[in-house]
Amino acid sequence: MTTTQQYNAVVIGSGQGGNPLAMALAGAGMRTALIERKHVGGTCINEGCTPTKTMVASGRVAYLARRAADYGVHTGTIGIDLGKVRQRKRDIVDSFRNGSQSRIEKTANLELIFGEASFSGPKTVAVRTQDGGQRTLSAKYIFINAGTRASRPTLEGLDTVPFLDNVSIMELDAVPDQLLILGGGYIGLEFGQLFRRFGSRVTIVQSAGQLLTHEDPDVAEEVTNILRQDGIEVSLNAKATRVSQSDGTSHLEIQSQNAPTTLIGSHLLVATGRVPNSDTLNLKAAGIQTDERGYIQVNDRLETSAEDVYALGDIKGGPAFTHISYDDFRIIRSNLIDKKPASTKNRQVPYAVFIDPQLGRVGLSETEARAQGRNIRVAKLPMTHVARALEVDETRGFMKAIVDAETNQILGAAILGIEGGEIMSALEIAMMGKLPYTALRDGTFAHPTLAESLNNLFMAMDSDK
Repeated sequence: MTTTQQYNAVVIGSGQGGNPLAMALAGAGMRTALIERKHVGGTCINEGCTPTKTMVASGRVAYLARRAADYGVHTGTIGIDLGKVRQRKRDIVDSFRNGSQSRIEKTANLELIFGEASFSGPKTVAVRTQDGGQRTLSAKYIFINAGTRASRPTLEGLDTVPFLDNVSIMELDAVPDQLLILGGGYIGLEFGQLFRRFGSRVTIVQSAGQLLTHEDPDVAEEVTNILRQDGIEVSLNAKATRVSQSDGTSHLEIQSQNAPTTLIGSHLLVATGRVPNSDTLNLKAAGIQTDERGYIQVNDRLETSAEDVYALGDIKGGPAFTHISYDDFRIIRSNLIDKKPASTKNRQVPYAVFIDPQLGRVGLSETEARAQGRNIRVAKLPMTHVARALEVDETRGFMKAIVDAETNQILGAAILGIEGGEIMSALEIAMMGKLPYTALRDGTFAHPTLAESLNNLFMAMDSDK
């Protein structure tokens, strides 16, 4: 029997919500334990945002180098040292991770415990530590920030074939000759374009009728056009039925438009979604309810079905973005520490897909707005009409904003273009401040900047009246 150690708070998972929450609780005078299974920083720092965007930056350099002649610049043969790309990625990840861990370890009242956590009762957590030991912790407040992992689809033959996921693909030491990608979401598209720019032949297999199924059809279609322009094969309405391997190559059988086809690749990336890490936590012992997919159910204050137990970040379902996890932390801090009411109701959910050009999104899509029966107007401007885009020869994509026809309020935006995430953020600020679209239409922005294109975006809408 191990002695139960008493804490004021226990945080399970050191992701982008768990880390600042643990430090805030400790700073408020609460004796806090932060339990981490593997690496400080969660998916974002170790396996998601930080490493992928570091590698995407290398891919963009390769892309620009190959296009140098378009700008009157002559270069030699372009080669990819994937080992160097990988090491640069590792160095940045280590820097971010070690910085976070150092700050945690220097925080008074906070103990960092490396190990596997699971509930042993309503307010008790058993920890199997990395050194093989066992600890039992009890606390008034428990916070679950245990995240998600790559899902594994039910596909005949997959258990007999070596395949890549979002983590292992970043550890390759050579560029794949031909990369097959199962899944047309954010992960599949970012890695598909990245490795195409590194020199791989890439095929994306998507079971749905469009890529990025949560986006408007015109946005998804333009993304598909851009990827095809880059030389990526995209198969839509294609259901994978079986995979096998022979002579070191993967054979992916798909059913597309009622015709069976076999795709052959040197590597297979499975990017078909994420599943929550709730199955290892023994949630029943604490009376914590999940939905049918295993995501922890919470209310708008992030409270679970168990008293004084909260869930934040990806494990609770909903938008799986780092900034949402961090905002979850702020909501809990506001309610528990600052004693000021806060909730998830009506918060904006901005995000960016880091293909090139970027897709920045915030608020309602056109499809969502029409489904709600709203009276809307749609502002749309091709990037070929944006002066800055023309000057830097990056004119693929378009800008799109959804406007309430009665109040002139901006309801949402999709910016598919150079620095789309930054332009989207300018629109989000206008939405936060409840500015009518006319304020951006008539605003004075520096010339020539991308922000200046907001003038033309909304003037184009008015000219269509």
